[in-house]
Amino acid sequence: MSSAATTAAQSTTSAQSAAGAAPDADAGGHATLGGPTPQAATAETAPSGSGGNPPKGGSARVATDYSAFRVVAAKHPWRWVGTAFVALGVLAVAWSLATNPRWEWGVVAQWFTAQSVIAGLLETLKLTAISGILGFVLGFILALMRLSASPLLVSVSWTFSWIFRSTPLLVQMLLWYNLGYLYEKISLGIPFTDVRFFEVQTTTLISQFAAAVLGLTLNQAAYSAEIIRGGILSVDQGQLEAAAALGIPAWRRSTRIVLPQAMRAILPTAFNEIIGLVKGTSIVYVLAYSELFYTVQVIYNRTQQVLPLLLVATLWYVVITSVLSVFQYYIERHYSKGAVRNLPLTPLQKARKFFATHAVANNARNAR
Repeated sequence: MSSAATTAAQSTTSAQSAAGAAPDADAGGHATLGGPTPQAATAETAPSGSGGNPPKGGSARVATDYSAFRVVAAKHPWRWVGTAFVALGVLAVAWSLATNPRWEWGVVAQWFTAQSVIAGLLETLKLTAISGILGFVLGFILALMRLSASPLLVSVSWTFSWIFRSTPLLVQMLLWYNLGYLYEKISLGIPFTDVRFFEVQTTTLISQFAAAVLGLTLNQAAYSAEIIRGGILSVDQGQLEAAAALGIPAWRRSTRIVLPQAMRAILPTAFNEIIGLVKGTSIVYVLAYSELFYTVQVIYNRTQQVLPLLLVATLWYVVITSVLSVFQYYIERHYSKGAVRNLPLTPLQKARKFFATHAVANNARNAR
């Protein structure tokens, strides 16, 4: 072959390669011009959503069909192992409660709604409500005193919390109940003079109920003051500075800006304190006050059915704390409006979502 022909053949092959064509081998082993290169084929059949540049020449891409793929759920074997282990433990406890005759569930059912037990329950609820409300009101005042600029107010608030958090609640109740040994009379008048506007015997004024309310209220106030103070300090000071720069009065800054944000930090611990107060009312039995636990004690001392009567008191305490926990959930949900984008689902909404999700999954499985 002449040099001119060789040069022409090389030019033709180069042009064909630049155009995206690759030589194919025919049956005789000679190179022929055929289909697209692998790179070109890949570009033409790539999915349209792959994000690459369109192929040269304006050819359209073909989208990949994923309908034939099967969705497989992630497997969590250890989760199932843990679930089975816990389920066995729950079943063992339930079986013991149901089959052991010494629990005497018939006696529990007999006394659970007895008139005397219900009367003791109402006294427990009354002590909880009065002491809780007064304790948090006094605690709020003490928290503001602790945050004030007055050294005297700060010292009094700190000393109050220090004393009442340092002594057991039982000791405080007995001290208030025996206050008559220290002060025979309690009077109200002008200090350092003989002028008296009101005077009464201490033993008459400090009854069993009054001693119980005093002990529970003052003890609760000491803890509530620290809870409220911590919640107020959790609010960014920049919020107050911005509100003051806008000319908002101090009272509105406290009630409309600080407290709603502080409530998110106050509520969980505050409800824990209220639940603890419900159970703390059982200490009042040392004053022979007829609340729930003292009433149960009187009954089982007479009938000698100790364990069933203790179960009656336990179940009522569980009922009270469960109701308080429901209130806590919805109140915390209310005050979380400004902190989360979407409010947490209520138990009813969670149940609806659970059944709706599983219904959709079952329908899709049946359709396949």
